[in-house]
Amino acid sequence: MSTIAFAPLTTADSEILITAARRAAEAAGVAVSVTVLDAGGHLLAFRRDDRAVLIAGETSTRKAYTALQLNAATADLVDLVKPDGPFHSLPTALDRPLLFIAGGLPIHRDGHLIGAIGVGGGAPDQDHGFAAAALDEMSR
Repeated sequence: MSTIAFAPLTTADSEILITAARRAAEAAGVAVSVTVLDAGGHLLAFRRDDRAVLIAGETSTRKAYTALQLNAATADLVDLVKPDGPFHSLPTALDRPLLFIAGGLPIHRDGHLIGAIGVGGGAPDQDHGFAAAALDEMSR
């Protein structure tokens, strides 16, 4: 029997992610909240800009949770839960904090799902871009 080792998401990784997402948001003039979850869905890091709307904290966390649970970018899931989509009942069928709005991304290392990031506070496309910028920074 062989085992494959891979490094889990660390608090140091989460700080890189938070800083990079906030830097991208600041460059765009947007106040955001950023949430980073580990592979088990546990909070590793959270930051809310002083000027971010309060609900951004909840949306960033739910976006991260959704990306983690479905191992997909939340931007890619939006059409699936529309009334004519194949998963239209998913948001109400489960008693889970899912949110199908762009801004959540799963985080992979060596082909393994190790966590997720969620960004809230901007327009959905902006939040997605801020999260993607954070992942790009972490992969350097």
